[in-house]
Amino acid sequence: MLAVFITCFFIIFVYASVWFAIAVYKKRNDVADIAWGAGYIIICGFLFYTYPASNVLILLYTLVTIWGLRLSMHIYTRNKNKTEDFRYKAWRDEWGKYFYLRSYLQVFLLQGLFLLIIISPVIHAAAEQPVKWNMFTWIGLCCWIIGFYFQSVADWQLAVFKSIPKNKGMIIQTGLWKYSRHPNYFGEIMMWWGIFFITIPFANSLYFMISPLTITLLLVFVSGIPMLEKKYKGNPAFEDYKKRTSALIPMPTKKK
Repeated sequence: MLAVFITCFFIIFVYASVWFAIAVYKKRNDVADIAWGAGYIIICGFLFYTYPASNVLILLYTLVTIWGLRLSMHIYTRNKNKTEDFRYKAWRDEWGKYFYLRSYLQVFLLQGLFLLIIISPVIHAAAEQPVKWNMFTWIGLCCWIIGFYFQSVADWQLAVFKSIPKNKGMIIQTGLWKYSRHPNYFGEIMMWWGIFFITIPFANSLYFMISPLTITLLLVFVSGIPMLEKKYKGNPAFEDYKKRTSALIPMPTKKK
């Protein structure tokens, strides 16, 4: 068990270091967002070729790969021909002469650590005795499908909204965004709880609840909702939208 985690740690360390080199060459740290989803695919590929794959494991690898591939492609398409994401620009200015060191440690290696933590239930499942398709498999799969719908549809709706010139500077309040200010984050959280549920029948799996808890805490309190909402703080349209709309879990809109 420990050996596979150590191996995955070194794979992620090398992977993160390569992407840091790409970021230095490109002069933009937001390539880390593209690397995020793709890194999970690398680990799933390693596990698939290293351990015997039961039907449940193949399902886990497939779900993680679909999530990671869609996310990386979406971010690549979104960022193509645009300047560096505002969050990374702010750090570039804030970190000054320590920019490269802090980028390596606080963006790429820290992201690699979170990657290892979040995919830990899948690594654990691969190293344990196989289990058959069961009730938790169905529960987890249903959660994942719901989450994938919310994330993929919300991202698509936002991309379409932003592609219309007259919407520049406006706040999307239609589709899934009518019921949640961050339906894409809700979807991502649902998917990772779904993946965790699928791994519950494997021995000692409850220790790895740290995975969905980590992605939930990151998106709700650290790098997701807080950073995006800080950008729009003071915007009258956003403040009105914020009063009427749930932050994360889709809920009916409050009346004005």
